[in-house]
Amino acid sequence: MGVKIGNIDVGDFPLLLAPMEDVSDPPFRALCKEHGADVLYTEFISSEGLIRDAEKSTMKLDIYDFERPIGIQIFGYQINSMRLATEICEKANPEFIDINYGCPVKKVANKGAGAGILKDIPKMVAMTKEIVNATNIPVTVKTRLGWDENTKYIVEVAERLQDAGIKALSIHGRTRKQMYKGEADWSLIGKVKNNPKMHIPIFGNGDINTPEKVLEVKNRYGVDGVMIGRAAIGNPWIFNEIKHYLKTGRHLAAPTISDRVAACKQHLKHSIEWKGEILGIAEMKRHYTNYFKGIPHFKDYRIKMVTSDSQQEIQKLLDEIAIHF
Repeated sequence: MGVKIGNIDVGDFPLLLAPMEDVSDPPFRALCKEHGADVLYTEFISSEGLIRDAEKSTMKLDIYDFERPIGIQIFGYQINSMRLATEICEKANPEFIDINYGCPVKKVANKGAGAGILKDIPKMVAMTKEIVNATNIPVTVKTRLGWDENTKYIVEVAERLQDAGIKALSIHGRTRKQMYKGEADWSLIGKVKNNPKMHIPIFGNGDINTPEKVLEVKNRYGVDGVMIGRAAIGNPWIFNEIKHYLKTGRHLAAPTISDRVAACKQHLKHSIEWKGEILGIAEMKRHYTNYFKGIPHFKDYRIKMVTSDSQQEIQKLLDEIAIHF
């Protein structure tokens, strides 16, 4: 029997795509799904933006059948707004609603949203209860170990969130203060997983960038699955690479230049389909370097690609790259 979030089976050892601002949009999610991601999450969506019907927020509610199971992730600091946002998200019909209690970015955390709520655990629990009560969809949470070194209360916090009714918990193995620096501490994620009082799935997140690392945390800490963020940027193949390695103990062949070009083209095509040509091309510019990371003498091509606003020209450059490298 696979791991279940509520009554939804997400596989034996699910690989989850982390919600990443300005990255985890439908074009990127499509690629990750195609290459083996089991559970996807949207970019985080502002509860205040949803209530005001702000276009930037409502556009992030776009989800497609091929992406399922998918969670919509929301953040905010006002309990009432979060409850109203939950009701709006429910209409978009995701499999899960995920609460962001982990975003460390100043403009979010300093308002008491994202990881900022780690300074006020009673409010975190109260907000979670309100959200769980506002919807029939399973609610999940993504959070961190604590605000700083002295407040790593995640073992107790996990119990309280479970009592509040959440159906799964993803833990990033750093504090808010660490941001993305230093090494993720998986030992505390393991403590949560191995706490006999916990019975919901626990997913670990942080520094998952190789199949070997996944096998290590799976065996060592017994987590129910892993969530992958930065390592999937420009590298959607990582999901299938991990699955292959866990199954066989062997590595899949690395993606060729042709594979990279094909993925980049597909990403660009989806991006234009979703956002229109001007925005689709503009937002794709941040991804080119990632697809061709580590390729020597790529700089000239990168400059041409990021300065071009023509789909045809970019396609032509990509065809040249496929032949050239």
